[in-house]
Amino acid sequence: MASASGNTVPAIARLVQGDEDAVREVIHRFNEMGLACLDPRWAGGRPRRISLDDEAFIVATAKTRPATLGQPFTRWSLRKLADYLAHNHGPHRVVVGRERLRELLHKHDVTFQRTKTWKESNDPNAEAKLARIEEVTNRFPDRVFAFDEFGPLTVRPQAGATWAPAGHPDRLPANYHKLHGVRQFHACYSVGTDTLWGVVRRRKSAANTLTALKSIRAARPDGAPIYVILDNLSAHKGTAIRAWAARNRVELCFTPTYSSWANPIEAHFGPLRMFVVAGSNHPNHTVATRALHTYLRWRNANARHPDVLAAQRRERARIRSERQRRWGQPAIRAA
Repeated sequence: MASASGNTVPAIARLVQGDEDAVREVIHRFNEMGLACLDPRWAGGRPRRISLDDEAFIVATAKTRPATLGQPFTRWSLRKLADYLAHNHGPHRVVVGRERLRELLHKHDVTFQRTKTWKESNDPNAEAKLARIEEVTNRFPDRVFAFDEFGPLTVRPQAGATWAPAGHPDRLPANYHKLHGVRQFHACYSVGTDTLWGVVRRRKSAANTLTALKSIRAARPDGAPIYVILDNLSAHKGTAIRAWAARNRVELCFTPTYSSWANPIEAHFGPLRMFVVAGSNHPNHTVATRALHTYLRWRNANARHPDVLAAQRRERARIRSERQRRWGQPAIRAA
């Protein structure tokens, strides 16, 4: 390639489908510097208009409530955020378009979400109650049960979701009259065997709670102690219930106030609502109750294997140990 005849350059240009002048330029540069001529010599492009510090400022502003920055609204829109960044009276001003702003927020995993609420327990014995629930769950999983009411259950068309042809959704009648009253599903859950059962009642009451606790005691008729996790509700801790529990070696482990999440049965009410209640249109409570118990039979027949449950408990305990944080304890406590 040190020299090329007049016929060689057109042949090379046709081979690479390029321009003859470009081919001659490459040949001359090869004669001057060798294979280094193949370096594409990328240009730097247009200088960055938004620096890394600007990106950090944009993200920090987007995650800050507008009222904190003196703006008269409760949330940002892209237009409002871009306008505030461009006309900020502070030391940092950033001019950015709405589409570029959207890309930057997406890059830093900042998404538009619904606001959630939370409550911190004001129970003075919250730490002791959570510690006891964790202890019995880890030490005696085969003898730990959970109890709670699921409801209110009403007889009316329930909105849900299902697979359907595009543009032809499954429809339910828009009749929302509650003509049959409400019911409460008194649910019992075995932590060790991952089984769920219960009875549908007209209302919450101490008598119905006691009946449910007796069914839990009957699930372990050997007379050894059992532990029942339940909410700190007045219908769950009457004098008759406490006396019966003391006679039958049943320890009632109450969750702290505003801490229903500590009850392991709560995690199983979501699927119950999703696959049984949502999308239903039962004519009466009898049919609705029959559908509920049909689902429970299917669910218990497909319960997770005890070895899988034990492995999950060990993994959760390992993660909490690595983080040096007890179960139920937040990473940063509220002031």
